[in-house]
Amino acid sequence: MTSSGSEAGTASGSGPAGPVLAIDAGNSKTDVAVVAADGTVLATARGGGFRPPTVGVDVAVDALAEAVGLAFADAGIASVAHVSACLANADLPVEEEQLADALRARAWGAGVVVRNDTFAILRAGIAEPRGVAVVCGAGINCVGMLPDGRTARFPALGRISGDWGGGWGLAEEALWHAARAEDGRGGPTALTRTLPGHFGLDSMYTLIEALHLEHIGQARRHELTPVLFATAVDGDPVARALVDRLADEVVAMATVALARLDLMDEEAPVLLGGSILAARHPQLDDRIRELLSERTPKAVPQVVTARPVLGAALLGLDHIGAVGEAHTRVRGFYEGS
Repeated sequence: MTSSGSEAGTASGSGPAGPVLAIDAGNSKTDVAVVAADGTVLATARGGGFRPPTVGVDVAVDALAEAVGLAFADAGIASVAHVSACLANADLPVEEEQLADALRARAWGAGVVVRNDTFAILRAGIAEPRGVAVVCGAGINCVGMLPDGRTARFPALGRISGDWGGGWGLAEEALWHAARAEDGRGGPTALTRTLPGHFGLDSMYTLIEALHLEHIGQARRHELTPVLFATAVDGDPVARALVDRLADEVVAMATVALARLDLMDEEAPVLLGGSILAARHPQLDDRIRELLSERTPKAVPQVVTARPVLGAALLGLDHIGAVGEAHTRVRGFYEGS
């Protein structure tokens, strides 16, 4: 989907008004920063995860409020000119709008823009708001943006929106193949040994039983993704095929986003972020770069390791019309340059 932007709030300011409240809220943690119009970081704070689908919007925003309150107190302020919030679970424009309304009700800033948290990773890795990012952590998502405000994005709601991959999806696929290999419905794979072995078990049957009866918590399925990659490194064909399929999914998303933004025929950054892509698994990394060179030769892939709150801060500075020195200053704070 390409749009004129899903920003909720006022249009970009004509000049620096600062300060900006930058929020990057993921499923497991929240980072906030108060940033002056010149890019000086006045205060930072960290809070818990942001999970409105689980706890409801009000409770989720209450969790944000704790970190925001700490940052405001440290900076000696009660509000800001603009709130730039990049939030997990803001997967659709309508959800961004609902969350923006909830943040406005807190009166943290005169203006509020809410975006999906993937936009923070994209902006953190580029010098200007132009390019595409694919993020692969627990799930998988892709966004793109241009300086004129146009964006490209996907619903990223899992299988119902056509997605495949992410840590959870890879663990599920690995379990599926290993279960079928052990009982004879599928071909052989070392995953029948390595997956249960990770938990000190001796068969897929015992692992399936432990997962079903919740002797092993559901959240621990994420631990199987590194096992899959290690099994692929050892040469297992099934594990290697799953890694190659993930590379194909990453490149498919990136290519579609580049095409929607008319960036196929010019050099454009393709940012790779999230725990799985940032780990730089050699097979996955090499295959992504190989496929990108075949399908969109002018794409410039790079891995983003900067904290996503940097991207939220840069988006906020973009919004208030801050000059380049401000961007350099806040980037230096987070990247140590």
